[in-house]
Amino acid sequence: MVTQTPQRLAPAPEQIRLFHITAIENLPSIMRRGALLAKNVAQREGAAYANIAHAGAQGSRSRKLMPNPPGGQLHDYVPFYFAPRSPMLMAIHGGKVAGCAFKQDEIVHFETTVANVLTSGQAHVIFDRNATLDYSKAYTDVRHLSAVAWDLLHETPQLDGFCKYFQNRRDDLRYVDRMERRQAEFLTHTAVPLHCFTRIGVCTEAAAHRVRDILVAAGVRLHVEVCPQWYFLGQ
Repeated sequence: MVTQTPQRLAPAPEQIRLFHITAIENLPSIMRRGALLAKNVAQREGAAYANIAHAGAQGSRSRKLMPNPPGGQLHDYVPFYFAPRSPMLMAIHGGKVAGCAFKQDEIVHFETTVANVLTSGQAHVIFDRNATLDYSKAYTDVRHLSAVAWDLLHETPQLDGFCKYFQNRRDDLRYVDRMERRQAEFLTHTAVPLHCFTRIGVCTEAAAHRVRDILVAAGVRLHVEVCPQWYFLGQ
């Protein structure tokens, strides 16, 4: 696969935030390993993670090849979105993910930045929209972050700096593919150490207590914060 030249020219923010969601149930294993692991790496190490994703999408991701270099499959990489409150979380909240019984208050966001992730020294790949799509474009140079639809991500009305809406609209050409572009991805090869993260965001104070207890038991110091604007709470 050849790295594409980005079509969009909207400037990227100076500090680009990244978000990865997982179930609270997975935190003890993550803390023991000291990192978020790519799915293939976790499987090789025998890490039993509770799945929160669509089975069909996971099948597509397992077959998706990455640009070479760095190469490999999509599941060799830790995925991040460029905003919280994702369509994936909405699907979980709505009970639309087969086999996933978690509610959104049982899901956490790991927050970091592109700059922090780059300190891990791992290879990375950027997709301009949902990476499972055949026509999504891949880039391996952070100078091509302008390919991400920053105008859609940050337009008003906002919650914590991100547009609260991501649904497609047929009555406006700007929004006909908004959902897939809202799911642009930053993927990091193999693993991202816990020291790269700025905080863990949770839905409720009860979830925060539960997460803090897990971190204390593991001897991990990582800020935990209740971030209701990252969840679907009727805003």
